[in-house]
Amino acid sequence: MEFISIGEFAKKIGVTIQTLRNWDKTGKLKPNHISKSGFRYYSKEQLNNFLGLKKISEKEKVVIGYCRVSSNKQKDDLERQIESVKMFMLARGYKFKIITDIGSGINYNKKGLDILLNMVMNYEVEKIVILYKDRLIGFGYELIENICNKYGTKIEIIDSTERTEEQELVEDLAQIVTVFSCRLQGKRANKAKKMIKELIKDDPSQED
Repeated sequence: MEFISIGEFAKKIGVTIQTLRNWDKTGKLKPNHISKSGFRYYSKEQLNNFLGLKKISEKEKVVIGYCRVSSNKQKDDLERQIESVKMFMLARGYKFKIITDIGSGINYNKKGLDILLNMVMNYEVEKIVILYKDRLIGFGYELIENICNKYGTKIEIIDSTERTEEQELVEDLAQIVTVFSCRLQGKRANKAKKMIKELIKDDPSQED
C-alpha cells in the first residue's frame, strides 16, 4: 500500500499540517498509521476519499485508438489508419474503442479530441494508442502527454518514426499564417495573404 506523509497529504488537500494534527485529535480524520518516531502517514485511499475520488481505481477503463487526418481528402488514409490501429490492439488483446477526427493537427477544438480528453479526465482511459505521434496533435504533444500522465493514462505510439505528410504540413502552416494575418492591417495583412496563396499554390496535393 502506498503511504503519504503528513506534509504531502496536507499539500494535496489544501490544508496546513497543523489542521491535520487537529483533525487527528478531534477524530475528524485519523492518519492510517503513526510511525514509532511519531510521524503521521495517510493512505492513497484516504486521499481519494477526501477528494471525492472514491472507487476511481475500480472503474473499468478502456483503451482508446485515436486516429486523425487533416482533411476530407484523406478519408481513405483515415480508414487505413483505423485498420492498422485496430489490428495492433486486437493482437494485444486490448478492450478498445476507436475515436476519429478530421481536422488540422494544430486545431485543439476537434470533436474527437474533446471527447478523448474528457474521458481521460474522468479516469476512463487506461491507454491511448496512436499510429504516429503527430496523429494525436501536431504541436503541443508534450502538453497532452502531461495531462494524460496526471490522470493515469498512458500513450502508446505504434510507429515512433517522425512523420508528417507534406500536404498536412502545408495546411497547418497556412492555418497559422491565416490566424496571424487576421490581426494585421494594411501592407502586412496583404503580405500574409500572399504567403498563404503561395503555400497553397506549391502544395502538391492541389495538382491534378
